[in-house]
Amino acid sequence: MQDRLHTYTTYSFGCAVVWALILAFVSRARREDLEKYRHACMMWWAGWASATIARSVYPPPKRPWPRNYAPGS
Repeated sequence: MQDRLHTYTTYSFGCAVVWALILAFVSRARREDLEKYRHACMMWWAGWASATIARSVYPPPKRPWPRNYAPGS
């Protein structure tokens, strides 16, 4: 169960929830700043989309050794 929580999908859902909370708070507390925060949110998600595409095109290299391997021992 613990390994399933440490995924890119979980991270993405968590980010969406946090941005929703930020925008909800700003829309109620400081309405005049809403446009600025919406723009920041859109730019953050554009960066997230770019990183997601890069992760699919260029996946990280496979480890050439087992996880418990300690070089030099």
